[in-house]
Amino acid sequence: MKATTISFFGNFGTQNFGNEYTLQAILHNVRKYLPDAKVNCICTDPRDVSIRHGMPAFLMSSRYARARPARGPDHSIIRWLRRLLVRAPLELLEWFKAFRTLKGTTMLVMTGTGMLGDFGIGPFDLHYEILKWSLLAKLRGSRVLFVSVGAGPISHPLSRRIVKWAVSLADYRSYRDSFSKEYLASIGFDTHGDFVYPDLAFSWAPATRGPSNRKGGSLVVGLGLMDYYGKGSTKDYSEEVYQRYLERAADFAGWLLERHYTVRLLIGDFSYDTRIKRDLLNRLKERGVKNQDGQIVDEPVSSAEELLAQLAGTDVVIATRFHNLLLALMLNKPVIALSYHEKIASLMSGVGMAEYCQSIDRLEPKRLVEQFLELERNIETVKPIIERKVEEYRSALDQQYARIFNRSGGPR
Repeated sequence: MKATTISFFGNFGTQNFGNEYTLQAILHNVRKYLPDAKVNCICTDPRDVSIRHGMPAFLMSSRYARARPARGPDHSIIRWLRRLLVRAPLELLEWFKAFRTLKGTTMLVMTGTGMLGDFGIGPFDLHYEILKWSLLAKLRGSRVLFVSVGAGPISHPLSRRIVKWAVSLADYRSYRDSFSKEYLASIGFDTHGDFVYPDLAFSWAPATRGPSNRKGGSLVVGLGLMDYYGKGSTKDYSEEVYQRYLERAADFAGWLLERHYTVRLLIGDFSYDTRIKRDLLNRLKERGVKNQDGQIVDEPVSSAEELLAQLAGTDVVIATRFHNLLLALMLNKPVIALSYHEKIASLMSGVGMAEYCQSIDRLEPKRLVEQFLELERNIETVKPIIERKVEEYRSALDQQYARIFNRSGGPR
């Protein structure tokens, strides 16, 4: 029998800790269900993926290679000629290289990483690559699986068309929440017969489940921060949105510190969350808020394992990034979500904590304080509910892995 070769596809290697943990989770389960399978990864930074995950990795596209030096003024005519005479032939070469990379692949597995929404993604970015690699996988006779992916919203009409075409090529589709399945149906894609399974990160129980690093009797509050500039594509981002978010985060952090809570600062993406911790600390300093007796814990983080260890050192987590929240729940930490995307509201609703979620664009500091105090009172009631739900999710994902990684090497 031909050996099973699985190629994982996604935005891996960019030091988004949620994405890296997702890849770790599915790798762990492949080795459980298909111990003899060969694995590789098609991603945005192969070197990083190979080092972190110990498997062969290939560049998704040269567009994700390290930025080249500027070439001087880029006039519209020159840009058009470059696309016609340089970019088009190079793209044909990209297709050839991708086709060669997929030789021997049994399954091309699309996993998470925000691939079917347009938060920071344009039609000719990741959406185009998903379609390209799906088409080539089908030409190679490979199965294409979209496994527990999130979908929507997608504002650009061309992105919608590309996404629908790509998912139509799949032999198996599952979504991490009902919102994603319903969203695709709402834009005209037939989701009948598709599945809903939880986010893949729930399928790997971390070993880190220790107590918080509490000093005295006060809670340790994990404050998960994000360089948030707004929703949609990058052209819609604004510094004004970022500054408003920063002010409200500083308001809440100051309130916690004045009441002698310990505040542990968290991020979820080493590449993109580059400003927020520094700006928050400076804003608190400007306001005269002092870091007495190590009340503010600010430690570097460069891996999903380090993030898990930091989350384990908290009692409660208030966060913006999806996987800061999800991994905290994995560790049975009560959470409050500052939601910038429907996936976060869906996550909170799924674990029975919808009342502890606020839209980040309509964030009310007073309401956040009220939610925090309510959650503090109910910690011992909430934690068993979270633990049961996480176990339910893990069991459901075991069923999905059994379905897609059966002995024939493809989904039933």
